[in-house]
Amino acid sequence: MILYFSATGNSQYVAEQIAKETKDEIVSLNLLMKQNKQDDLISDTKPFVFVCPTYAWRLPRVVEEYIRKTTFKGSRKVYFVLTYGGETASASIHVKKLCQYKGWDLLGYAQVMMPDNYLLLFPGVDKATAKEINKKAEPLIHQILVDIRNGNHFSAMDENGVVSRLKSGFINGIFYRFLVNAKGFHIEEAKCVSCGKCAELCPLNNITLTDGKPLWGNHCTHCMACLHRCPTEAIEYKKKTQNKPRYFFDNK
Repeated sequence: MILYFSATGNSQYVAEQIAKETKDEIVSLNLLMKQNKQDDLISDTKPFVFVCPTYAWRLPRVVEEYIRKTTFKGSRKVYFVLTYGGETASASIHVKKLCQYKGWDLLGYAQVMMPDNYLLLFPGVDKATAKEINKKAEPLIHQILVDIRNGNHFSAMDENGVVSRLKSGFINGIFYRFLVNAKGFHIEEAKCVSCGKCAELCPLNNITLTDGKPLWGNHCTHCMACLHRCPTEAIEYKKKTQNKPRYFFDNK
């Protein structure tokens, strides 16, 4: 079973390619979280394959928390594939700790560089640059899916120096404590068409509609799905995202 978490399509694309190659079932963690499901469909005799982005140099906390509290039946073998925009630092350390907690045999850990979507701290990428980054990722994606199909063991090189460990550990905690909240999200009234897509996309049900306009609650993981995938680009985060390019995976 291929389980993915994706806001702007990078990890979803990788998961879909793996599922196509392995002819295995594919499941959206976004949807399972949104529906508050922990045990439905989470059973397989084949290795589980988790595909997700890297948030602040490690697995997104919502993904790690979901995996920790969910019962996965059948196979005890897993693969983890992380997409990232800048670096993963020592993310593998925390993936291995999670596998130890679950009693899993980690068959493979891989990292795939794809366009960064975190506009709160970074400038974003234009369509031409994004297309080039995704094109460069294709050979690695192909190798990963072939290895998974064949049941091969593999392990990406990770940074395990002091600075990298701090990024994935202490600094990750600081990031979530002081930066990850929804207080800065707002809409440009003239652009909002009340389509409700932002509420539909939010994996944590943190967006509600009042008179057709989105309101953000206190349970946000900064996945940026609402901001990037708003069809009219009506959503902003304070002044940090203004005039920055929105991104959603497109290999056309």
